[in-house]
Amino acid sequence: MKKFIVLFLLGISPLLVAETYVLDLDQSIAIAKEKSFSMMRLVQDFKIAEYNLKSATSRFKTHIDLNLTTPEYTEAIRTFEDSTGLSFYPVKRMNYETGLVINQPLPTDGNIYMRNSLYNFDDFYDDSRSTQMNMRIGLTQPLHAFYGYNSIRSSFKQAKLAYERSSKQLKREELNLIYEVSSAFYDLLSVQKSEEIARLDLDRQQEAFEIARNKYDAGLIREVDALQMEVDLAEALNSYDLSKVNQKSAENYFKELIGINLDDSVALNTQFTYEVVIVDPRKAVQLALQNRLEIREQEIQVELTQMNVKQQKAEGMIRANLNAYYEKAGVSRQDINTQIRTAINNAYSDFLVRPQNYGIGLNITIPLLDWGENKALVRAAEARLKQNILRKEEVQRSIEREVLNLVDDLNSSLNRLQLLEKNLTVAEKSFEITRQRFSDGDIDSQALALERNRLNNAYNSHLRAYINYQLKLADLMRRTFYDFQNDRPIE
Repeated sequence: MKKFIVLFLLGISPLLVAETYVLDLDQSIAIAKEKSFSMMRLVQDFKIAEYNLKSATSRFKTHIDLNLTTPEYTEAIRTFEDSTGLSFYPVKRMNYETGLVINQPLPTDGNIYMRNSLYNFDDFYDDSRSTQMNMRIGLTQPLHAFYGYNSIRSSFKQAKLAYERSSKQLKREELNLIYEVSSAFYDLLSVQKSEEIARLDLDRQQEAFEIARNKYDAGLIREVDALQMEVDLAEALNSYDLSKVNQKSAENYFKELIGINLDDSVALNTQFTYEVVIVDPRKAVQLALQNRLEIREQEIQVELTQMNVKQQKAEGMIRANLNAYYEKAGVSRQDINTQIRTAINNAYSDFLVRPQNYGIGLNITIPLLDWGENKALVRAAEARLKQNILRKEEVQRSIEREVLNLVDDLNSSLNRLQLLEKNLTVAEKSFEITRQRFSDGDIDSQALALERNRLNNAYNSHLRAYINYQLKLADLMRRTFYDFQNDRPIE
């Protein structure tokens, strides 16, 4: 807070002050997870699926609604027509109403309900007050839900599958983000190391140029050798300037990816160390087939298509609905000047002695002729089901081939990295010997330039091999949902 006050007094906006980040790979990934827009969008998708699942679960629970009309006044002119002619009469009415509805959905796609209501109508035309009390207990049950399509259970299953798919999509995107951040991290590390290599090469070339100029001044080498050293120095300086431009570009991309301001500065805190990881191809394939979202997505799609087939078949079946109710009611009619409490008591007294109402009914719908419409739709749904099953098998084979090739590439990149480590050590020793020989006058500038290029190539090859190996490990982790480096699953 004190920092912001001081900056404000100096006329500097605190929002424009750049920060300095010293990051390793894990810290970069943590920042990206928190600030990445793609991750934030997927988190919201996951929340939507979570709330939809909660809603589908709540459909099985008891629902209670209270309805109130307090009050409702109507005034209109109505008509009445009979054999004697047409007459008009005014309507003035005040309506009070309250109702409590308790509804319990059933797993069988039906529901049991209880409805209690109390009505009061004040008719100002004939100065009367009518009061009614009502209680009904009922059952509705579609019988075709037992042998056809159960809507409430299907909706719940669809919500569960959507939640599972969203959860796995979030995890897959997290692993993709880890790979992207790792790729950008090592790319930035690569250009930073390339800039260091270019700076070391410039220093070595500057030293060689000074030696060549002193030798030329002493008449020990030809002018063409001195000029060649000057050209080599200019090329080294140009390479160094280009490496700084590449570093700035890579820094900006890295900062944009992890979600920090472009004005902030970033320093990577890492060393060129690695662990030797030996991966069993069969284990990698098994983990990929077990964990990959693409396979589970296809399985979910197959399940959803099976539900569509079942629903479409139910459209052509005999449909039946069972309805039953038991009802008690009480009514009263009195002068409009009667008190509300008295009117309700009169209705309640009638409620106690009036015989109950009840009813039961079975409604059946039998499809007789649709000219094969539903049968064709069923065949189309079954064809889509077969298509999704084939697609699932295709995805499994593709993943198996992909993981096997990736494991082979990982093992190959490890062998190449270990070989280039030895090559780099040899190239460094060889350059030191060559530089000393040039200083002693045993070789010319061309031989020194060739050895310098060989050393630069050794540095760059080792750098590329190191980064390639690290990226292969990150790629294998996101394709198997397993961290082979630490030998643990990704939760």
